[in-house]
Amino acid sequence: EVQLVESGGGLVQPGGSLRLSCVASGFTFGDYDMIWVRQAPGKGPEWVSSINSNGGRTYYADSVKGRFTISRDNAKNTLYLQMNSLKPEDTAVYYCNAQPPFTYWGQGTQVTVAS
Repeated sequence: EVQLVESGGGLVQPGGSLRLSCVASGFTFGDYDMIWVRQAPGKGPEWVSSINSNGGRTYYADSVKGRFTISRDNAKNTLYLQMNSLKPEDTAVYYCNAQPPFTYWGQGTQVTVAS
């Protein structure tokens, strides 16, 4: 059974940083490309970043390029998203999944950027 457990969100001031984690189980994590997706209140899902199975290639949405860094630790079955220089428009629930995504989605982790 696939499980994806996101954590690390919280309330942060503009310009602050957070590091999100996603612990995966129920599949061979190291065989899959992974993604972060976010959904802001009243908006549809937005792709944020992708990483290939061995971590050698990363991709970012223009809105987060230069501020966010995706990484993974295949030995720990964990995906990360380091978020720096946070802006109010980064406020959203952040989700991880495989690429292409599993039908299952975790509960996500709330990120709120506000002063």
